[in-house]
Amino acid sequence: MYETIRYEVKGQVAWLTLNRPDQLNAFTEQMNTEVTKALKQAGADPNVRCVVITGAGRAFCAGEDLSGVTEEMDHGDVLRSRYAPMMKTLHHLEKPVVAAVNGAAAGAGMSLALACDFRLLSEKASFAPAFIHVGLVPDAGHLYYLPRLVGRAKALELAVLGDKISAEQAASLGLATKVIPLSDWEEEVKQFAERLSAMPTKAIGLIKRLLRESEETTFDRYLEREAECQRIAGMTADHREGVKAFFEKRKPLFQGN
Repeated sequence: MYETIRYEVKGQVAWLTLNRPDQLNAFTEQMNTEVTKALKQAGADPNVRCVVITGAGRAFCAGEDLSGVTEEMDHGDVLRSRYAPMMKTLHHLEKPVVAAVNGAAAGAGMSLALACDFRLLSEKASFAPAFIHVGLVPDAGHLYYLPRLVGRAKALELAVLGDKISAEQAASLGLATKVIPLSDWEEEVKQFAERLSAMPTKAIGLIKRLLRESEETTFDRYLEREAECQRIAGMTADHREGVKAFFEKRKPLFQGN
C-alpha cells in the first residue's frame, strides 16, 4: 500500500514511519503524498486514538531530498502542491500526534516535528533549521509553529543562524516534551502513545481546535467557541464515564467517543 513509509496500527495507536533510511528519510513527492494519505487514514479510523510519526534507521527526516532539486524548479509550486496538503492534514487532525524524533530532523523534517502536538526526542536526536544554509526561507509551516513554541526573537535567531540544536538544547527551549535515553527509547515512546490513546479523544481534538482558534480570533469570539466546544464535549460518552468514575472513586475507562 505504501512504498516510502510504513503504516501500522497497534492497539489504538497508528505508527507512521518514514521509511527511506538510506536517504535519511528525506522527502520526495511520493513520500509527501503517502504521509498525507496515511494521516487521513488515521483520522478516519475510529479505532485510532493517537498517531506517532517517527523515522526508520538513524534519522527522523533530513528534509527535502536535494538530489531531486533542479535550477528550473519552482519552489513555491513544490510547497503548494506537495507540502501544503501534508501540513494542512496534520494541522487539522483532531487526534493527538506524537513526533518520536529518533535522530536528526532537518529542514522540512524539523517542520514536521514542530507541527506535531508532542515531541519525544532520543538523546541522540537533533534539530537543524538548515534552510538558510542553502539560501532559502524555512518552509512547510516552520515559521508558523516555531515562534509559537519559542517566541519571536528566539525563532528569528534559530532561523537566521541555522545552528544545530541538540536534544538537550531543544528541551531547554521548550521544543521537546521529553528527552529519552536510548536504552529506554522504544518502551517510553510506546507508553506515552498508549497513555494518550487511553484518554478522551474527542476532548483532545476539541482542545487542539480551541488552541488553533485562540490564535486567530477575538477574546469574545473565543469564549463563544469555548462554549460550543464544551457543549460538544459534555455530550460525549467519555464525559459521562469521567463523572461516573469520579463519584465511584475509580480510574475512568475512556472509549474515545
